[in-house]
Amino acid sequence: MLRETPHILNTTPETLAILLNSPKFREKLRTVEYVVVDEIHSLAENKRGTHLSVSLERLEALANGSPTRIGCSATVEPLDTMAEFLVGYTDPDSTGDVDRVGDSVDREPREYELVDTRFVREFDIELTCPTDDLINTPGGVVNNRFYQGLHEQIQAHENTLVFTNTRSGAERVLHNLRERFDDYDEANSGCHHGSLSKDRREAVEEALKEGSVDVVTTSTSLELGIDMPYLDLVVQVGSPKSVAALLQRVGRAGHQVGETVTGRVVALDRDELVECAVMLRKAEEGFVDRVFIPEDAQDVATQHIYGMGITGPRPESEIRAILERAYPYRNYTDREWEQLMRYLTADYAGMEEKNVYAKVWRDTNDAPDGEHHYAEYPVGEHLIGKRGRLARVIYMTNIGTIPDSFTCDVYTRSGDEWMGQLDEEYLDTLETGDVFVLGGDRYEFRYRRGSKVYVDPTGARPTVPSWFSERLPLSYDLGTEILAFQRELLDRLAQGGRSAVRVWLRESPLDEHSVRAVTRMFDQQVRYAGPESVSTDRRLVIEEELDKAEYKRHYYVHSNYGRRFNDGLSRLLAYRCAQEANANVTVAVADHGFTLSLPLNRKVDLAGLLEDIGPADVRPDLRASLNGTDLLKRYFRINATRALMILKRYKGHEKSASKQQFDSEMLLGFAEDLDEFAVVEETYREILEDKLHVGGIETVLGDIRDGEVDVVSTRVDSPSPTAFGLATLMASDVVLAEDESQVLQEFHQRVLDEIEGEDASVGAGSD
Repeated sequence: MLRETPHILNTTPETLAILLNSPKFREKLRTVEYVVVDEIHSLAENKRGTHLSVSLERLEALANGSPTRIGCSATVEPLDTMAEFLVGYTDPDSTGDVDRVGDSVDREPREYELVDTRFVREFDIELTCPTDDLINTPGGVVNNRFYQGLHEQIQAHENTLVFTNTRSGAERVLHNLRERFDDYDEANSGCHHGSLSKDRREAVEEALKEGSVDVVTTSTSLELGIDMPYLDLVVQVGSPKSVAALLQRVGRAGHQVGETVTGRVVALDRDELVECAVMLRKAEEGFVDRVFIPEDAQDVATQHIYGMGITGPRPESEIRAILERAYPYRNYTDREWEQLMRYLTADYAGMEEKNVYAKVWRDTNDAPDGEHHYAEYPVGEHLIGKRGRLARVIYMTNIGTIPDSFTCDVYTRSGDEWMGQLDEEYLDTLETGDVFVLGGDRYEFRYRRGSKVYVDPTGARPTVPSWFSERLPLSYDLGTEILAFQRELLDRLAQGGRSAVRVWLRESPLDEHSVRAVTRMFDQQVRYAGPESVSTDRRLVIEEELDKAEYKRHYYVHSNYGRRFNDGLSRLLAYRCAQEANANVTVAVADHGFTLSLPLNRKVDLAGLLEDIGPADVRPDLRASLNGTDLLKRYFRINATRALMILKRYKGHEKSASKQQFDSEMLLGFAEDLDEFAVVEETYREILEDKLHVGGIETVLGDIRDGEVDVVSTRVDSPSPTAFGLATLMASDVVLAEDESQVLQEFHQRVLDEIEGEDASVGAGSD
């Protein structure tokens, strides 16, 4: 490309950052006129987008003119925020003088134009359910109806794409179609996901482009990317967890001007039934979930400041201004800057003994007769430059934000016997004492050492399902909409009974089975535990059950704000509970709430604990609850590697993710003892803000404190219908599918027995 410069350069955020530091190629970038960022929503929500936004500001500073930036996305919200993320911010005035508000600069976004055509296309979407009673209809009957309906849909269309929520699900659907019907074989059907070989994925993609395949099953790998001109139906099995993901997926069908988008969502689970019903209602109204952009990431800032130092020396004010013109750093403070500079200049005692060296130097420009004088800058100017002869090589071979991952070997503590492997991301969800299924057997997690996990065999029920790390979490915004939907449904049920609810639901794109199943669920809930037992956008319900058989006291918290939120709030409450009750607290987390379990002889006022936590307590308490966890260790390794504290590649040697983990655990204790160490602070920031949705937790707890949301406690002898999913979460592993069905039927029968007299027969009837 140096010999023959392309007119159009198709690249990635990582490669752009490398090109900006390539001595010869960066000169070619001076003539760039346009930058097109495709699928901008998929970048903005993570650190790849943060990295890109700073690269675009570095390109802006390098280019002869100001390149026009164009961002594209079919499903993005809020539009103004996305536009500001794309175009960045200006300096306060042309003189370069900086007005600081507090200790951050008062900047304005550059000018931009919005073209909103998200809902121009015609949509034909519907929620279907194989039965109006997902509890008592035998699993075999549900499966037969599902596959028969899917087969009929495929046969009625040219090309069909089937999305599932897990890779194993995609393979299972294809396998069942081929087993049950003679119409499908290797030639006209296929599966596509990230675990398959590149050759197999490309063969399926080619068949979709040509329209030579009847059906393809996939998890998330075909959400973006290739054009499929012959695709005329998308089937989504289960909830895609956000309106944005739903629109992104069904939008693959009819991908031509003037074509109708045809999508069918199939609900096979009671909790997902309500979720999908609300999702399709909101999609028809033009609602899209917000994208949350990570802010002030110190690890990404490290890479770019290092990169700019390598092309220097440059004035410190110029480097900082470039960083702060990027949207994620628009509110960057003096404190954060100084914290980062201390790390980059290795201004902590003992860093070099730990083989963590300074990345840059920071000094004033000497007089002409001084040792370090740079003629192009005034004497006394604060400058930043690179440290070390290998700086450019280290930068080129180590930058990027996508973390390496690895699998951990599982051993029994007693005989040190190898049991299998677990994905390290799954380990994020495990606390000491948690039970999981591996190879059909159950194990209790004890501890982890580097890439080895030690367990004890157990007969206890699993507390963390095997699919936990693979499924997408419910979006916070959709969770909030579900709560508002439940309030409206309860109002209609109170005013006009079941028939009024059914009439209302038929206004939405739901089939009759779905309408009746949702109506029955809430009708039985209200008869069993009263309308106050349902969480809404104005009420948070905690359901207490005494499980004498298991000698446990279960608290079902119906916080329908998505798994990230619930992961954070459950850690917070478990931390407070453990202090209050002086007992081990078992936690099981789902999208629509979480369960805290204590020994039966321990009791806490969970509603009181929740009301006592002020928004200002959330961050310090959550931070304290993370101390010593595997989650903290893993994220510290990822951030230490991103911040070049641990080098993945150095002098021709490559360090595996498991070796990075080992090295980072050696460094973590040292780093935590340092005052405001940038990499440790970024690790906590990322876990709290990006993973555990601390902002949402602070908002809800603020609403509770202000009386906008009431906390209501109910006590039940057996879980209520809306708690079935939480109560069976511990049995919701694929291995235990029959067990789960049996438990659900048992819970349901108890509810029906409780609803006395004629109500019981109506509740059990056909509605």
